[in-house]
This record gives sequence, structure tokens and C-alpha cells, in this order.
Amino acid sequence: MAKLIRESFAAVETKAEELSQYFYGVLFSVSPDARALFPINMATQRNRLLRALVYVVQMVDRPDELATFLGQLGRDHRKFDVVGRHYDAVGVALIAALKRFLKDDWTPELEDAWVTAYGVISKHMREAANKQTGPAWWKATVIEHRLASRDVAVVKVRTDQPLPYRAGGYVSVEVPQRPRMWRYFSPATAPHQDGTMEFHVHAVRGGWVSRAIVHHTRFGDVWRLGPSLGALSVNHTERRPLLMIGGGTGIAPLLALLDDMSRWTNNPPVHLFFGGRRPEDLYALDELRGLTVTCPWLTVTPVTEEGTIAGGDRGTLATAVTQRGAWKERDVYVAGSPPMIRATIAKLLAAGTDLERIKYDPFTLD
Repeated sequence: MAKLIRESFAAVETKAEELSQYFYGVLFSVSPDARALFPINMATQRNRLLRALVYVVQMVDRPDELATFLGQLGRDHRKFDVVGRHYDAVGVALIAALKRFLKDDWTPELEDAWVTAYGVISKHMREAANKQTGPAWWKATVIEHRLASRDVAVVKVRTDQPLPYRAGGYVSVEVPQRPRMWRYFSPATAPHQDGTMEFHVHAVRGGWVSRAIVHHTRFGDVWRLGPSLGALSVNHTERRPLLMIGGGTGIAPLLALLDDMSRWTNNPPVHLFFGGRRPEDLYALDELRGLTVTCPWLTVTPVTEEGTIAGGDRGTLATAVTQRGAWKERDVYVAGSPPMIRATIAKLLAAGTDLERIKYDPFTLD
């Protein structure tokens, strides 16, 4: 089944945009009320669908990882007011779209494989959602907004009730300027008793939500936050040295991990590389250097592709890290843009780092 699904998906992946457009056309025809669950502008939503499908296809023969991911996805989808008939409609639309674009390559055997696979997906998501008894989303009020650089904002919010999350994870966010356009962001702080959370947001080109947050957020704005997701975490019982690699606002989940670790009695050595294209992109460098004063187990190396910083390295993060060795004795945490994550992991593997030692969240960014 895994082989059939991978091969058939590879055959239509080049037509991803047309496939997703057709999928949503069928979905809204079969279930008209589902349209109200999505934003008016569907461009980003179509991209997110295909990324989710790619991720599921990659894990189709790794049932434990797939179950964890689908469980998180099911809990997260409660915020959309998704009900059983919507899952059924999605299954109908998915099979219809694949059948249309695979044409003569669509066989009864292939249909059976995809129907079975979607049945597994739907089952895990529904069960995880049904087991949840807490809120589907949390209200959070903006209590601080400041520009850390021209295109990066640091936003502090306070939730109206405790939102359970682990340092290093991420949550979906909806802001009043962009209703129904949920985006994933990682808190830059470990959980605090007063309910405050800090987010670092980069205004990406064409980013409807990120640009609204950076340039139009105001004190008192009320956000909605989805449940905690993600797999990045540090076990405080582990004594193995750590290597952390953060690019741009990808430093946020690593800052949260360090914030959490700073409260522990004993810590393993941590070497953190923080990279950006130019020195001004390293907006959190002063904060990180301040941490090294109170956390003697932490070493910070800034990396820039253009310009120089005292005590820093020059080049891409992938090059700067691997030119110092394979880091075989360390657990590795990587956070940043998808291209940065891919390039860094590829370099680490080529240098001899064990894949099982590398931790990252591949599904955090839009």
C-alpha cells in the first residue's frame, strides 16, 4: 500500500496546484457548509493541503510517527468546528481529485489503497479530537508589540486561561486583521504561570498574516490560539550535549527551550548557532548573549552570510556548523525556514551525523 501511494502521488505532484483547486471544488460541492470553515483567499490554504499530503505520504509506512502527527492535526482541527460529515466529504473529494489527475493510471487496486489510507487518517484525527475535553482554542490579548528589526516583531500576549504547551512546540494563531487565516508560530518562551507568551514574527513577502502581525498589531488586539503542536523538546534527564541551530525567527522555539532549561538545576552543554543573511537579521543576539552570562553551559555563535559580527562565523548556517565537525556526540535541534532546515540536515548527514540524533519540526511554517 505504501508503495502504491508514494508512486501515485509522485505522478500527480507536478500538478499539485490544479489538483488542490479541483479538490476544493469537489469538497465545497459535496459539503457546501464546509466553505465557511476556510478563509476567503484560498491560495495559501491550497498550499497547506498539499504540504500536509506530502508529509503524510512520507510517513505512510511509519505508523507511530504518522499516528502522532494525525493526532495533533485532529486536536488542532477542533478550532474549525469540523464535524464527522466534513471528514467524509474530504475523503470523497480526495479520491475524486486523484482519480481525475491520474486518469488511466487509476486502478481498483490503487483506489483501495487510497481509501484505506484515508480511512486511517480520518480515524486517527477523529479519535484524537473526540478525546479532547478542553477548549478548542484560547483567547489571548496582545499586551506588547515592538519591532525588533525592520521586518520582525516581538509580540507578547496573555491568555485568558492556561494553554498547555511544551517549550519548543508551536501553536496556530488567528488574528483579528485576518479572520479564518490560521498560521503556525512558535512561542519564544517556556510556559509561564501568568499566561504570557512571546512570539517572534517575520513579515514574509506575500504573507497576509505575518505582515498584518508585524505592521498592524495593536495593544489590546485579541488573538485566538490553537492547541500546542510539535515534537521539539529537551528531556531534563538527558545529559547528552546539545547542538542547536536557528535561522531567523526559527530561533524562537530554541529560545523557549533555553528559557525552560535555565530553570533546571543541572544542564548539559549547549552550543547554539544563530544565523541570518546580514548582522541586523540577528535580532535576538543580545538576548542570547545575555543568557550566556547566567547560563555557563550555553555557547552562542552568530553566523552571517553577508557582513561580519565579532566572534561570529561567515557563511550559511549549514556550512558554518559542519565546518566545525559532525557533532556526532550531540543531539541536534534545527529550526528555521524549510529550505534552511533541508540544507542544514543534508550537510549534517553528509558530515556523518546520525539522522536519529537530529530533531526538527518540518510542518511548522506556512
